[in-house]
Amino acid sequence: MATPNYGYEKRQRELAKKKKKEEKLKAKAAGRRHDDSDAPQSDDAGAPDVPGDAPAAGEGSGSAD
Repeated sequence: MATPNYGYEKRQRELAKKKKKEEKLKAKAAGRRHDDSDAPQSDDAGAPDVPGDAPAAGEGSGSAD
C-alpha cells in the first residue's frame, strides 16, 4: 500500500484557504464599493473653496507639544 502524501494534502488545504480568503475580500470590496456609490462625495459639497478659511492640518493649533 502506498503511503499518503501529507505535503500534497497540506498544500491543497492551504490553496483552498487562500482562494476562500481572496473571494471573501473580493466580495467585501464589491460590497463596499456598492455602499459608497449611494453616499455623497464629500461633507462640504456645497461649500465654496475659500483659501485661508480654515487652518491646514497641524497648523494654527496654538500648542507646540
